[in-house]
Amino acid sequence: MEDKQSRSMSRRDFMRAAGATAAGVVAGSLLGSTQSLAAPRVIGANDRISIGIIGVGGMGGGHLNMLKSMQQDQNIQVVGVCDVWDKRLESARNALSLPHTYAYKDYRKLLERDDIDEVLIATPDHWHAPIAIAAMESGKHVYCEKPMTHTMDEAITMWKTAKRTNRIVQVGSQGCTDTKWHKAGELVQAGRIGTVIWAQGGYCRNNPHGEWNYYIDPEANESNLDWKAWLGSAPKRPWSPDRYFRWRKFWDYGTGIIGDLWPHRLHPLTIAMAMTDQWPKRVACVGANICDTDKGYGELRDVPDATMLSVEYPSGAMVFLSGSTVNERGVEDMIRGQKGNLYFGGGKVRIEPERPFSDEVEAKDEPYEGPGESQVDHHKNMFDCIRNNKAPNCNIDLAVRVQAIVSMAEKSYRESRMVSFNPEKHRMVG
Repeated sequence: MEDKQSRSMSRRDFMRAAGATAAGVVAGSLLGSTQSLAAPRVIGANDRISIGIIGVGGMGGGHLNMLKSMQQDQNIQVVGVCDVWDKRLESARNALSLPHTYAYKDYRKLLERDDIDEVLIATPDHWHAPIAIAAMESGKHVYCEKPMTHTMDEAITMWKTAKRTNRIVQVGSQGCTDTKWHKAGELVQAGRIGTVIWAQGGYCRNNPHGEWNYYIDPEANESNLDWKAWLGSAPKRPWSPDRYFRWRKFWDYGTGIIGDLWPHRLHPLTIAMAMTDQWPKRVACVGANICDTDKGYGELRDVPDATMLSVEYPSGAMVFLSGSTVNERGVEDMIRGQKGNLYFGGGKVRIEPERPFSDEVEAKDEPYEGPGESQVDHHKNMFDCIRNNKAPNCNIDLAVRVQAIVSMAEKSYRESRMVSFNPEKHRMVG
C-alpha cells in the first residue's frame, strides 16, 4: 500500500501538510506524482462505469460479490482490486476473472489507472481518508465505507478535497437510501410536527463471543501480508493477527460502536430531522466495557461494549442514541416535535399528535414509495449520481457533519467530558 517514504509520514505530519496545501500536494505525494489534479472522464448516461475496489476482506468482499452481480444490469464493471494480503487479493482476482496485472497490493498503482471512474474503499478506518483524498486527486469518484474517516481533521480535509476536485463521494451508510427517512424530512420541513425537539434511536446487538472477534486465518503472516503497509500512520507494532482481523476493537484503527454502528442511525436521523446543513453544537458520550466477552479472543477491546450518546444542535434540537454489543434490546426510532411525533415501520411514516395539539395535528399514516435500506440501491444511487452529476444520498456534506458527531463522541468518551464544536474553524473544543 505504501513505500518507505510515505510510511515515514506520521498522521500529524500528513494533516499539517494537507492543511497547508489544501490536500493537493499530499495526495500527489501519496500517488508518487507531481501533477496537481487529474482530469476525470466525462461519463454519459449510457457509458459503462469502471470500478476499483481497495480492501477486499469481509466488507469489501461483500461489495465485490454485490457489484459483480450488478454489472450487466447497471452497466458497470469491476476492473481492479487491491489488498495487502495475497490470499484475499488472489481470491478477489479469481472471482472477477481479472488478469494478474489488475490485482494490486499497493493502492497507488490502482489509482494510477485512468480507466477507473469510481473507487470503493473498504479498508480499516485509518486508511479511509488518505486513499479517498488520493483517489479524488486522481480524478476518481469515491464510495467509502462508514465511518467517513478516522479523525475529524481527516474528515475536513476530505470534505474540502471533494469540493475542490468536484468529485462525488458516497459514504456506505445505506440507510440514507431508505425512502422513509426522506419522507420524514419532508414532513418535518412542512411543519407537520411543529418544532423538532429531539430524536432517538439505537444500534444494539448481543454477541456472547464478543462483537468483532472474527475468525483468525492461520495462513496470514508477514510473508504474504504487508503488515507495515496495513499499519500506515497507526502506531508501529509487531505483527498481530488479533489486531489485523479484529481491528474494530482498537482505537488505533477504529471506534467500535461509535463509528461502526452509530452512523447507521446518525445519517438517516439527520435526514429525517432536516438537519443535513447543521453542525453539532455539543456532544456527550458515556459507556464502558461491562462484559468479559473477549475471554479467549486475544486482546481485550479498547472500545466500549455498551454506550450512550447525546447530541445538541444550535437550534436546541437533540439526538439520543443507545449502543450495545451485549444487549440487543434497542431504542425505538422516532422524532419528537412540539406538536406531534414521527414513528417508522411497515412501509409508512406515522404522525401521532401531542395531546395539547390533537385538534391541529391529525393522527395519520404517511405512505411512501421507493427503495428501503439496501446496499444494492445505495450503489444504484451512486451510479445515477455519477452519470447525472448529482449529490448522492449519503453525500460529503451530510457525511462530514455526521463524522463531527462521531469524532466528538469518541473524544467525549475517551476524555470523560462534554465536547463542543466550532463551526467557523471546523474544530472540536474540549
